[in-house]
Amino acid sequence: MTILNYDIFSWSTLTNIIDVLVVWFALYKLLMLIKGTKAIQLLKGIFVILIIKGFSWLLNLHTVSYLMDQVLSWAIIASIVIFQPEIRRGLEHIGRAPFFGIGNNEETNASAENLISSLDDAIQYMSKRRIGALMTIQMNTGLEEYIETGIPLESEVTGALLINIFIPNTPLHDGAVIIQNNKIAVAAAYLPLSESNTIPKEFGTRHRAAVGISEVTDALTIVVSEETGEVMITRNGQMMTNLSREDYLKYLNAQLNINNEKSSLLSSIFSKDGQGGKK
Repeated sequence: MTILNYDIFSWSTLTNIIDVLVVWFALYKLLMLIKGTKAIQLLKGIFVILIIKGFSWLLNLHTVSYLMDQVLSWAIIASIVIFQPEIRRGLEHIGRAPFFGIGNNEETNASAENLISSLDDAIQYMSKRRIGALMTIQMNTGLEEYIETGIPLESEVTGALLINIFIPNTPLHDGAVIIQNNKIAVAAAYLPLSESNTIPKEFGTRHRAAVGISEVTDALTIVVSEETGEVMITRNGQMMTNLSREDYLKYLNAQLNINNEKSSLLSSIFSKDGQGGKK
């Protein structure tokens, strides 16, 4: 009997492990890049076709298998044509990203601090005057599907601009502002409404839209209530209600400033009461 002596610490094994890790990392980044865009629907369609192809192979359905092969062959070309804008945006995003996460942290933090300061100015003004507002900040998940529903602005974020957008009876005050890469990408965008039964009945459409977008993406959304002037933040399906200025500034700094720790602040805000805010 021959015993195979296989060295798991050999160079060949190490390169195979690295090869698998690189592929999985690339797939993960691709999924995060297209999540929240129309391209994810194409990926679901291809997955269904692959399942049909597998069953046709197992059951010896030669005609079905041939048709699936043709669909897959043309799907690659069709996807490049149909999703050319998403592919271009994805390549631009990769080009802007720092190599292995090494970038100008000072510049990033300065942009984050300017964003937080502008949001604070707008929130304070609108909260005191009970001006309703809905502002969504893109995090890791793409929001292109929802950006396409809004009116393009591509402008720097300032408190004055945010206030003017949400002044009642102006063309842009309905819908959400979406902030992408520290810029106002669009205004008057439509967000998906949550059907959750845990949302208090006194909350209106803005609050349901804020919870809805947090259920399908990792976006951070700020709501200023038109009825009470209270501030709410949603993320990952969670609601943080009735936040004080100190509360939301701590949370925004934790989530948007790369030098701050992010883990403990959400629990500290939620620990104030069962609803995630002060009463």
